[in-house]
Amino acid sequence: MKLAFIGLGVMGFPMAGHLAKAGHQVTVYNRTATKAQAWTAHYGGVARATPAEAAAGAEIVFACVGNDDDVRHVVLGEKGALAGMSKDSILVDHTTASAELARELDEAAKARGCGFLDAPVSGGQAGAENGKLTVMVGGDAASFRRAEPVMAHYGRAVTHMGPAGNGQLTKMVNQILIAGLVQGLAEGLNFATRAGLDARKAAGVIAKGAAQSWQLENRFETMLQGKFDHGFAVDWMRKDLGICLAEARRNRSALPVTALVDQFYERVQERGGGRWDTSSLIHLLANA
Repeated sequence: MKLAFIGLGVMGFPMAGHLAKAGHQVTVYNRTATKAQAWTAHYGGVARATPAEAAAGAEIVFACVGNDDDVRHVVLGEKGALAGMSKDSILVDHTTASAELARELDEAAKARGCGFLDAPVSGGQAGAENGKLTVMVGGDAASFRRAEPVMAHYGRAVTHMGPAGNGQLTKMVNQILIAGLVQGLAEGLNFATRAGLDARKAAGVIAKGAAQSWQLENRFETMLQGKFDHGFAVDWMRKDLGICLAEARRNRSALPVTALVDQFYERVQERGGGRWDTSSLIHLLANA
């Protein structure tokens, strides 16, 4: 297929690469042109100067950028993707953004005769590089059926969650769960250390019981070492939790633990850890 990919950050760069390796014709755009040039040097394809130029003639246009404002700029701007998209093409937004924005983009796409899917992902940079992301998708079923086999090149689980906005709402649930899990893991490991246990051995045996989690198995070692120069950054997590808390105010759901953990992440930022991995919550406890 002829595809376009807008946004070549730590997630978008390898995701677009999987599409090219699968044999699709991929045209890319990135705000920093040198990154787009690096992508084409590695994977082939073509880089364009604007999102509209990249989207021209593409059957599916993918976007993976920073936040709601970034999405609006690269999609709805004068030289945004929709300005270049053909009728019956599909816009797939992989950005973690608000459900409100997803519904806005759905309406804008429909007005141009295009399909739209909000499709945030989970799995981090490693998941993107290994083609093992979880993709949570909102939008109409027909657009999903067309795009799902393409997203499967980098998604080990690509699931349709219902109408536009439901992909983003599902990603909010994901981030709410992770916030509580990582805080619990940080508290448990810190407790084990201060209690005089072999924390590594404790984590190893606990990982085989009811407290097992991806976070425990993949983060306990680096947390105990105080290494946070990897993974999903605190700055990004706070952006995501802000989206969750705003949505919770709209639907009147209580998120007391999420709100508290968001405050802890704010303290990590104040200590200069904005680009640290989210597992850096343990730093607050270990250095209290």
